[in-house]
Amino acid sequence: MKILIIVMFLAVVASLASALVFLMDDRGASDRMVWALTWRVGLSVLLVLFLLLAHGLGWIDSTGLQVVR
Repeated sequence: MKILIIVMFLAVVASLASALVFLMDDRGASDRMVWALTWRVGLSVLLVLFLLLAHGLGWIDSTGLQVVR
């Protein structure tokens, strides 16, 4: 589970880095930076939804303050 989360996070960072490269290379001449940032937002939303699902199904445990029930 940890490996999958790390891979998804690295994909988000890679998409952000590619958007920076496209920004420096194209100087606004193409839509490649916009698409890279769109991918970054989509991957980030997917990662958050996956974390919520994994926590809800008990695949991962939260660490921090314990909830008293």
